[in-house]
Amino acid sequence: MDLITTTDQLAAVCARLAKHPAITVDTEFLRETTYYPLLCVVQMASAEDAVVVDTLAPGIDLKPFFDLMANDDVLKVFHAARQDIEIVWHRAGIVPHPIFDTQVAAMVLGYGDSIAYDQLVERITGHRPDKTHRFTDWARRPLTEEQLHYAVSDVTHLRDVFAALDADLKKRGRSDWVSEEMRVLTSPKTYDFDPSSAWERLKTRVRKPKELAVLMEVAAWREQEAQSRDVPRSRVLKDDTVGDIATHAPTSLERLAGLRSLPKGFDRSKWGADIVAAVQRGLARDPATLPKIEKPRGNGNGAAIVELLKVLLRMTSERHAVASKVIATVDDLEQIAADDHADVGALQGWRRELFGEAALALKHGRLALAIEKGKVVRVDRD
Repeated sequence: MDLITTTDQLAAVCARLAKHPAITVDTEFLRETTYYPLLCVVQMASAEDAVVVDTLAPGIDLKPFFDLMANDDVLKVFHAARQDIEIVWHRAGIVPHPIFDTQVAAMVLGYGDSIAYDQLVERITGHRPDKTHRFTDWARRPLTEEQLHYAVSDVTHLRDVFAALDADLKKRGRSDWVSEEMRVLTSPKTYDFDPSSAWERLKTRVRKPKELAVLMEVAAWREQEAQSRDVPRSRVLKDDTVGDIATHAPTSLERLAGLRSLPKGFDRSKWGADIVAAVQRGLARDPATLPKIEKPRGNGNGAAIVELLKVLLRMTSERHAVASKVIATVDDLEQIAADDHADVGALQGWRRELFGEAALALKHGRLALAIEKGKVVRVDRD
């Protein structure tokens, strides 16, 4: 294992790794006190090599690493790739490609929903990874021998995991299923955090158009503020406070001061006026330009249909050894219950073949569920 601390060393090792058809990649980062993750360490391995890159080493230029991430001839293997990809996207404006995510592959092969890396390694290789340094301070220097050993073991074990999963996918004819998921992970839209859409992440329920308009403006202001100050969103405003502001729509500092969810004196801070201005922008928006407020699903027969679809989903998941989460979400089921032509993943591609067609048949009475010898079975009806 080599520790890379200079640009020349990094360029040489990336040139070496680029000669291999596939490499394993992992990152160590911190984001507890920042909006954007702070990249501290990158570890990579080929079939013959394993390196740890000190990304905080003085004067190091990570361009050779980013070029390797964009090399079409080298498959980059990650586990739970989204955050690793987000870091590369933020730092270099590129999305690593092509990629293979072992967590997604494991779901497709029936290892359960979002299996953790150490559990997957143990189930496939029998080795139990050392988790001692999972929450270590990766920004502190110098890196210890124990940290380096932990970091490099992540990508060396990942080689064995990838080989096993890739072989199993090919054996079962499911490689294309994983490829479909990789298209989402390698889309820049997945990592383009536009402040104007920040409201969509909030679980706050709004009932009126004016509440939605205020929510959209305040959430956008919070996102821009967090980005510009490079602090977590919650350091600017907590989620429940954003919801509280949307509900009460305070149009003056005095009314803002009356909100219990805001810290005392917040209205007198430099952000108080910004929030009031965001509220006023929201109230001034034309309701016709707002997204439709979805009414809660699950009333009447819809709730019963969703419950039946859940049983069918679980049965399908167990029968085909595919994690239910990767076949359909609860939101998918609710939309299918409401609309035969819902634009959801469960009604497209291999998911439709595996589950979607049966879900529609169940909904329309062409398929029934019964219990036989203690197991739920499907019964096709004329």
